[in-house]
Amino acid sequence: MDSISKFKHLAENAVLEPAEETSLRPAPQLAPCGIPLTDQTPNRQPPISKQTQAASLHKDLGIHHAKMPGGKTIPLLKTMLTSACERNCYYCPFRAGRSGRRVTFKPEEMAQSFMDLYRAGVVEGIFLSSGIIKGSINTQERLNITAEILRKKHHFGGYIHLKVMPGAEKEQLRQAMRYVNRLSVNLEAPNDKRLALLAPKKQFLAELVRPLQMIEEIRQNEPGHMGWNGRWPSTTTQFVVGAVGETDLELLSTSEYLYKQVRIARAYFSSFRPVADTPLEHLPPSNRLREHRLYQTSFLFRDYGFDLEDLPFTQEGNLPLEIDPKLAWAQSHLQDNPVELNRAERQELLRIPGIGPWGADSILSARRVGTLRDIDDLRHIGVQTKRLKPFVLLDGKRPTFQLPLW
Repeated sequence: MDSISKFKHLAENAVLEPAEETSLRPAPQLAPCGIPLTDQTPNRQPPISKQTQAASLHKDLGIHHAKMPGGKTIPLLKTMLTSACERNCYYCPFRAGRSGRRVTFKPEEMAQSFMDLYRAGVVEGIFLSSGIIKGSINTQERLNITAEILRKKHHFGGYIHLKVMPGAEKEQLRQAMRYVNRLSVNLEAPNDKRLALLAPKKQFLAELVRPLQMIEEIRQNEPGHMGWNGRWPSTTTQFVVGAVGETDLELLSTSEYLYKQVRIARAYFSSFRPVADTPLEHLPPSNRLREHRLYQTSFLFRDYGFDLEDLPFTQEGNLPLEIDPKLAWAQSHLQDNPVELNRAERQELLRIPGIGPWGADSILSARRVGTLRDIDDLRHIGVQTKRLKPFVLLDGKRPTFQLPLW
């Protein structure tokens, strides 16, 4: 099988979880680790244009437009060294023993095939994962070799995101960190109890949490100039949501630890979707709105200074689906105690609905040259005002706004 055919096969069937910055807009239906489910509706599209053909090629090869941590969007190839795996994760399309064709790249073949796409202008970066064959250590070595070939032989200077295999050794992590922009370790579940119901051959602390800790130890204790382009890579993780009865409290407790103690760049939440011929095929799909609320809350940890204790959990340990968690906090804490925008610290500003990091910085800058007196002053500096009005004061006065007529 040629490399293009392999990429197409992996794009159709590989476990490709969310890997880069993405929006919170409603997403297409996904399989357990994020791969789009095949659309079975009849093709009723108009005649195919060159632009449509290019988009179709991207989809066929597993290329999507990914938003980088710095904000730039690039075409990113998401693929695997092999779709064969000796682990038996209960939700996974490529679990050991499940029927289906498997494909494998050698490291040199993967690097050359990617560079062919790169030189043709089709892709600008790569996310590379793998099934586990002959153990995690061997598989991680093959991933690292691929990244090294791309950097040293092909002199590729673009974006590389490498998946860390469960139980990878510290020296392997250090080696990978010299060549990549991002590393990810998928915890899949929030604790060992839940992981045993999802992936019984994986060890939560020793194989999954420990590599994230070791990466952070290297970042803290070794000079950053040893990393790619003079900096150590960022890290991410991912959880499968809704398959084994985990609560939002469990997921977010672990997420808060990861953000604050091992400094991950992002936690991804992938709504469970049942896959035929797996032990969990009988379960219903998870609610995508729940995934959305988990993302919103994880950003409150990462960017807004919120803690677990600030969140409006139900008695069952879940977030209410009907309300944005930041808005719920503000209604409880700021409705009767509005924040004076001319005096508030940055951390106080970030707690106000409608004000993000950029908006808080804009308010602080504007205050250095004058007093903010009304809503038009906020609009003038680019701050969104629709949601903040009930929770703020401007020069000692609440903003006026018209109540809804319905």
